[in-house]
Amino acid sequence: MSTTEETKPELIPTKIWKCRNADCKAWVRDEFAADSQLCPMCKGPMLRSIRHLPAVVNKIKRQPKPKNEYGL
Repeated sequence: MSTTEETKPELIPTKIWKCRNADCKAWVRDEFAADSQLCPMCKGPMLRSIRHLPAVVNKIKRQPKPKNEYGL
């Protein structure tokens, strides 16, 4: 199986939070990070960084339509 430029995703600079603990390899994209900025794995402090990652398409989940009393 050969790799071509068409199959490789385009990498873009992305803001991330990574764990300061050298033994912990956890990181999270800034857009998905919690407000507390604690490592989700070891609960240690995190610091800002940048990684070159493929773009993520955030899909909006649709809210279910409210059903009336007849189930329509």
